[in-house]
Amino acid sequence: MGLKADETISLSFEELLGYLRSKTRVFMDVDDGQYYITHTDGYWRVQDCSQLNDKGRFTDCSELVTTLSELAELPWHDGKSLHDLCDSAAFHESIQEGWEQ
Repeated sequence: MGLKADETISLSFEELLGYLRSKTRVFMDVDDGQYYITHTDGYWRVQDCSQLNDKGRFTDCSELVTTLSELAELPWHDGKSLHDLCDSAAFHESIQEGWEQ
């Protein structure tokens, strides 16, 4: 789980996929919600930043899938996928806790 950077990153859908392949995580603000897209434990997932689990981590709001291509088209937000939501979303870098920036 990272910390959300203040500055937004302008990403088209194709740029988002490239960014995630490289960085494996990003924050996304869309429809008054904040989400964390991440690849951990061998799975891609979207997590809801407004809900924490008993370990204090964001809760999953999408199915866990093994490929980024699956996640990109997976309907998880009122029947919409990352592909559908990308143009109306704001993205923020995930700054990893304990990492030097």
